[in-house]
Amino acid sequence: MNRRILVIAAIVILAVIAFATHGFGLFGKRDDGPLTLYGNVDVREVDMAFRVPGRIASIAVDEGVPVKRGQLLATLDTATLDARIGQADADVARARAEVAKAQNGNRPQDVAQASARVTAAEAQYAKAQADYTRRQPLLAPGAISKDVWTQTVTARDNAKAQLDEARQAASLSRAGQRPEDRAAVKAQLAAAEAARKSAATDLGDAKLVAAVDGTVITRAREPGAIVANGETVLSLSIDRPLRVRAYVAEPQISRIAPGMKVVVTADGNARRYHGTIGYIAPKAEFTPKTVETADLRTDLVYRLRIIVTDPDNALRQGQPVTVSVTDAHPAKD
Repeated sequence: MNRRILVIAAIVILAVIAFATHGFGLFGKRDDGPLTLYGNVDVREVDMAFRVPGRIASIAVDEGVPVKRGQLLATLDTATLDARIGQADADVARARAEVAKAQNGNRPQDVAQASARVTAAEAQYAKAQADYTRRQPLLAPGAISKDVWTQTVTARDNAKAQLDEARQAASLSRAGQRPEDRAAVKAQLAAAEAARKSAATDLGDAKLVAAVDGTVITRAREPGAIVANGETVLSLSIDRPLRVRAYVAEPQISRIAPGMKVVVTADGNARRYHGTIGYIAPKAEFTPKTVETADLRTDLVYRLRIIVTDPDNALRQGQPVTVSVTDAHPAKD
């Protein structure tokens, strides 16, 4: 009887121990409570640079200063660019004048002048033709020399050629430029206007404006420095939206989903921040060295992004944080 009681007691004790140790460690621990994750506040920065080279004329902000999108941050000396604008304006004006000239044709005075040259050439030719007609009968009886006759023929032919040239010039004056010439001057105007637009764009790029709302974290250059296009002058941190990069262990991935609400806390900060899971990476990676978890670092984890909905300046970029998913799904068996 005592032996039987001892056996029953032993069975009960083993059952209690098995329950407490989850089957002596042979069965995974089932966790249906809140899920705790670890990560860091995302570091989001943008380097600000001029699109054109030049000498920095002014920098309006210093490190630690908050800025708004579109705010003027720095300027370049624009003396060279202003000269380009002036040259481009002159080229555009000249090209427009050529287009107007081609479209309007020659001035009435030019047409009248060409007609007058035709009249003069006609008179010259009439005189030369009259000399030719008068002297031709005198050649055979020897009343005039062959040299005089040769000069007479040459004068008539020259007068005829000059008349033809004057008539062609008058015709061109009345007709104006050819369609091909008008197209050419229009193309020259388009090129001049494009050059003017390019110069204006470069002049606008001599002003450096904030691309986003943020805070100046680095002032890399100072007024008077010569910078190349694309060379960083200022660096801004992107303050909003504030994102947390956290990691979930592979066995716990089924417990979370996009849209879940979370609570974010940081060491030394009593405030509890609220956020939403916005993105879960589609593939696993090894635990980053910067993330402290209770599991081995060789475990596979999935990266997720959390958008903090009520951030303040006490939650800083790069800061380690703890994320609590209070409504995590129950663990799957």
